[in-house]
Order: sequence, then structure tokens, then C-alpha cells
Amino acid sequence: MVFNHDTDMSLLAAAVLANSALEPDTLTTVAELDAFYADIGYTGAHARDAAELAAVRDLRGPLRELLTSDRDTAVRIVNRMLAEHEVRPRLLRHDGWDYHLHPTDPDAPLADRIAVETAMAMIDVIRADEMGRLSICADDTCGGVVVDLSRNRSRRFCSTACGNRMAAAAYRARRSG
Repeated sequence: MVFNHDTDMSLLAAAVLANSALEPDTLTTVAELDAFYADIGYTGAHARDAAELAAVRDLRGPLRELLTSDRDTAVRIVNRMLAEHEVRPRLLRHDGWDYHLHPTDPDAPLADRIAVETAMAMIDVIRADEMGRLSICADDTCGGVVVDLSRNRSRRFCSTACGNRMAAAAYRARRSG
């Protein structure tokens, strides 16, 4: 494991959220936000309304900027995100997980919690000088954010679909050549 579970999950969630803004947009309804919330395993307040959906959608651009920036720019973004939100770290144990850090109150708005949790995860990435674990999908037609948590740093695609599409294209190119 490169990072702890919280960091891994926050980075992956941020990438999923940032990538949801790519065409086709996959976060347009409260039901899609509910599915994202459940898939990622978030806990805490979840208003399930249009205002919360809008706030989470507005976070996608800043998350993409953070996940694709260089290290010094990431530091500035993380510091800004932490200053903008009430960060009150506490250790909690729940849902089968031993004590781990929750940087905000569970009743804070979902978008705020996502922003702070991503900023806290990026602190680990920055301190470990592991910015190379974050990249853009190797499929030139995609542009998705890739979080590479593999031991050998081999992840190149944001999704299996992109990897399969590129493998099929390479196969067709070999067959025609």
C-alpha cells in the first residue's frame, strides 16, 4: 500500500468526481450523486437535493486542477482549500475501520467534506513527493485523471474502458500492418 486507506479512497473519489465532468457528464441528477456517495462509501450528511448536487458539481473543476497540477501549485491549492473550509480533525472508528482521521464534522456539507478530504489526501501525496502517481489518461481521446496506486506504477488509463479501447486499437493496427 502506497498510502493509507483514507488517502487512497479520497484520491480515487476525487478522480471519479473530476472525471464525471468529461463527456458524457455522469453527474447530472441527484440519483447519480446518490450512487456516487454510496459507491465511494461516504458517511455523514447527505442532503440529496439540487443544491448539494450543484455544490458537488462545482467542485469538479477545482479537483481536476489540483489532481493535475505540479507539486508547488498543488501546495497552493491545498492551502487555499484548507483555509476556505473549517478543518477540525478528529479520530473516529466506524464501519469496520479502525481509528482514522476525519478532517471535518460529519454534518458539514458533502462538497465541503469532499474538498477537505481531498486536500488532506494531497498532503500525503505532496509530503511523500508522489505527484507522479497522478496523471492524465494515456488514451489521447479521453483526458481523464488517473490515480496510480499500483506497486509498480503501471496504471496508464483512467478506466478499463480506455485501456480496452487502446488495446483493441493496437491489435487492429498490428493486424493491418
